[in-house]
Amino acid sequence: MNFQKNDISEIEELHRPPVNWLQPLVLLAPSGIWLLLLLVLPTLIIFELSLVADIRPGDLVNPNGLKNYIRIFDPLYVQVIVRSLFFAFGATIICLILGFPVAYWIAQIAPQRWRNLLLLGFILPLWTSSLLRSYAWITILRPTGLLNSLLSNLGLPTLELLNQSPAVLIGMSYSLLPYMVLILYASLEKLDKQLLEAASDLGANPVQTFCQVTVPQILPGIAAASMLVFITGLGDFVDPELLGGASSMTAARLVYNQFLGATQNWGFGSALSMTLILLVSIAIALLIKFGEPTPKR
Repeated sequence: MNFQKNDISEIEELHRPPVNWLQPLVLLAPSGIWLLLLLVLPTLIIFELSLVADIRPGDLVNPNGLKNYIRIFDPLYVQVIVRSLFFAFGATIICLILGFPVAYWIAQIAPQRWRNLLLLGFILPLWTSSLLRSYAWITILRPTGLLNSLLSNLGLPTLELLNQSPAVLIGMSYSLLPYMVLILYASLEKLDKQLLEAASDLGANPVQTFCQVTVPQILPGIAAASMLVFITGLGDFVDPELLGGASSMTAARLVYNQFLGATQNWGFGSALSMTLILLVSIAIALLIKFGEPTPKR
């Protein structure tokens, strides 16, 4: 009897169709080729250029060291990178403070029939060009703009915001707030209301319920939204360029100057680009590692 069962198993193994690897390859080929041509190869080219000191358009590429990366540690350029991190982190905090109540209200309090319309209202600014949004803020924040005209009519002192750091934070926060609201809304919509009711029945006040029940449930959403806003803000070029003036030099503007400005130092610009890629990669790695809560046993 055992002999017959073994024979049947061997026959089934012989007639089992081979694993077809062609179908997954066909499905992955378009995206794989796209990533290879437009992400991997350009990144490798930028890395190669970053190893060439003082290379300009038309020069031969001859990697010869880490001089460009060592140059980044100059106090002047360290200050630029720190300022970029400050703008990105500040915009993230502002978007989180402003976006969380809005997302919570839309997801938990607003009537169901109005939620899609309210979300559409936050998406609409993304349909316009970032240049138009920045120029609109220039019109509002300039010395003779809408804000100062309103303050003057109210008898209040005017504000000098344009070409200052606050203007950059305002513009970046306005541009990135929809991303924060949308991701937080997706997390808050799945909030388990039974846990909130249980916390209330056990005597927890609203603050305790929020800190110990609501936040732990949506912590991955908060991390994902904050990371998206931070990464996008770190590479923002338009808002610091138009709203910050010369005093708000950021890493993205510095990279632009190295490639298309008067200096034309592609090697140093490539080193700055690779540094930004490294910072973003570290941020993504931290999100992957700590973004998902560890299940409690």
